[in-house]
Amino acid sequence: MDQPDLTSLEEAARVELDDKFAARERALSLSRKVIRSSANAIRSLHRGDLAESERLMDEASAMVAEAADVVAEHGDVRYAGFVDDAAKEYAEARTSYALALGKPIPLPVDLGVGVTPYLNGLGEAVGEMRRRMLDLLRAEKMDEAESTLDAMETIHGLLASLDYPDGMTGGLRRTTDVARALIERSRADLTSTIVQERLRRDLAQRLGDISPTG
Repeated sequence: MDQPDLTSLEEAARVELDDKFAARERALSLSRKVIRSSANAIRSLHRGDLAESERLMDEASAMVAEAADVVAEHGDVRYAGFVDDAAKEYAEARTSYALALGKPIPLPVDLGVGVTPYLNGLGEAVGEMRRRMLDLLRAEKMDEAESTLDAMETIHGLLASLDYPDGMTGGLRRTTDVARALIERSRADLTSTIVQERLRRDLAQRLGDISPTG
């Protein structure tokens, strides 16, 4: 029996797979850079370097768009996970920035990302808001700290209302559970600080009311 000639098949397979592999490697590289830029943008935000935070988010935005274009014709690569992971980190940076500055929260369409990575990024922004709230408490900015906690609770309320299977939401239920735990801890920290501040003020007032003897 003659051996089959698979030359044409090999050539056809290599054309398609080489193209897919190149798209995968490019998208993977871009996704890693998006994650790095987004994380650094959040660090800059917490340091108060807003200009650098904005620069890094703009940088990430361009790479998110490029990664989406690269995998547009390769659905299996698009849904491998790492592109959405990058989009999630980018969404976290953008929403954290908006929340910290009291600006309107951008929508998924504004960021050019899907709803699923966006919602998970928004959920993870709750953790960044906890860090901000603790910074505000240390600075004795109680009103701002309370407003930050209110925003965290509002986000959690939205996420908790989206009761869909995890396969559709990329594990949003777990993100929501983590957010709830962070909010509970934050509420306890805020309450403790407020009580301590009241006790301090009461004590200072009582000491001030005591007339000096002599």
